Parts: sequence; C-alpha cells; structure tokens
Amino acid sequence: MFVIAVLATTNPSLIYKAVQMPKYSHLVDDAVKYGKGFPPAEQCEKTMDKICVNFGVEISKIVEGVVSTEVDARLSFDTQATIKKARELCALYTAAGVDPKKRVLIKIASTWEGFEAAKVLEKEGFRTNLTLLFSFAQAVAAAEAGCFLISPFVGRITDWYKKQEAATEFPPVDQDKGVLSVRTIYNYYKKFGYKTVVMGASFRHVGQVKALAGCDRLTIGPNLLDELLAKNGDVPQILNDKDAQATDLEKIAMDEKTFRWMMNDDAMATEKLAEGIRGFAKDIVLLEGIIKAKLK
Repeated sequence: MFVIAVLATTNPSLIYKAVQMPKYSHLVDDAVKYGKGFPPAEQCEKTMDKICVNFGVEISKIVEGVVSTEVDARLSFDTQATIKKARELCALYTAAGVDPKKRVLIKIASTWEGFEAAKVLEKEGFRTNLTLLFSFAQAVAAAEAGCFLISPFVGRITDWYKKQEAATEFPPVDQDKGVLSVRTIYNYYKKFGYKTVVMGASFRHVGQVKALAGCDRLTIGPNLLDELLAKNGDVPQILNDKDAQATDLEKIAMDEKTFRWMMNDDAMATEKLAEGIRGFAKDIVLLEGIIKAKLK
C-alpha cells in the first residue's frame, strides 16, 4: 500500500514554462505591477521573487501539503545572499496570507554555503529543502546543518553511471548506484538519530521506487505512480530503522574541509551539482528576459 502525501515545488525551469502560458498571465501581471513599485534597478529582481511566490500561493490553495520555493541558483555559493533571499521570499508569503513556517520549504542547492544558510534559516523557524543532492557528503552536511528535508536524485545518479559504463539498460536495483546512495543515506540518518527527512526523487522506473520502499518520502512522477497503483500485490518494505541500526556505518565528523575533499573525490556528485546549478541559472536568465520585456 502506498500512502500519498503532497509536496509541491517551484523551480526556475517550471516557472519559465508556466509564465509563457496564457492561463497564468494574471499571476505574471500581478508580479510585474508589484515590481514596478520599486526603483528601476530593483524591479526585475522584485518581480521575479513575486512571480515565484504567486505560483507558490496558487499551489498552496490546491494542495494541503507544503510548497518548496527555490532560492536563485546564482546565489548557491553565497551564504548571506541566500539567507537574505529566503527571508524576502518568506515575507512575501506572509503578506499573501500563507504562513511560510507551516506551508513553505525553502529550496536551496546542496553546496557548503547552502548548508550554512540552511542552518541559520532552520534556527529562525524556516524549513529547508536541500536540492541537487547526489552524494553521501552532501547528505551528512545537510543533516549536521539541521535541514528539514533532502531530496537525493536517484535517477540522475543512475544516468551518470549508466553513461560512464556505456550501458544500454538500467542495472538491477541492488546494483543501481542511485538506489544504493539513498539506502546508505537513509541508514546513516536512522542509525545516528538525524531528524532530516530523506525524500528520494528523480526515478527512472518503478523498480527503483520499490527498491526504496520504507524511505521517509518518495516523490514519484504521475506516470510511475499510475503504474504502481495499477499493479496488484504487496510492496515489501526494504528500509527500516531496525536494519539501519545493524549497519556498519561509522559517524563522520563533517566540517568544510572534509566536505570539500569528499566532494572533490566524487566526480559524479561534483559534475551533477555543477550541471544542475548551471541549468537552473540558465532558466533564470531566460525568465528575466521575459520579465524585463514586460517591465518596459
């Protein structure tokens, strides 16, 4: 049996597509009107923030769960700028009548600077979702920072190794590097008592989903969810606290130097993190082009 809960998200790629759809023009127009109330040098940034929050507010009216709202990816290596932007987004949610401490997760890239920002925001009562997470080092740093949730990208990890090995098919789930990564993270968290929620994401087939049954959360696309719901029979629980306690994982003393070395030693995580940040930044620039034209 699958229990379905809702966690919705906004990111630059999704927003960029959405603002070009006529049915969302009122959200864009409202943001542009808001942005024009600021000095010219600030108008684009303020409009961008309001657009993200406008979409988040609309989503919050539809779903009962929380909405992840992403901080500008170009701030991924700037702790103070990330904190400032997160506070500004939360203030906009508050002004719109949505309590950010109850209904919003601030989505931040899994860089060292991102973890440091999340540490501050969590102490202020703002919950964080650390995204673009591909490695054990990132997961440990997120837990040490007290992040509310991490979303390790199972499929993207698998894709990288599949490409490296020039494989034509996906590996068996017990050899799938994406699946094994999340299993290790889950077991480490449970063994050492971390409260950070592990939410596996970016699945390529239902076998990966089933191989992580028992994980705190799984975000599953509509097609895979339909496929799972159409199948008969039980799905055995793979991950659980008892088995996690029996693992031979050792506690890692995580600091910045350790984190950077572990990332340096992980070619896949380093490449995928940089690729993800570049991709989001590219879509932000494209979105800004649309907004600047409307501000004129």
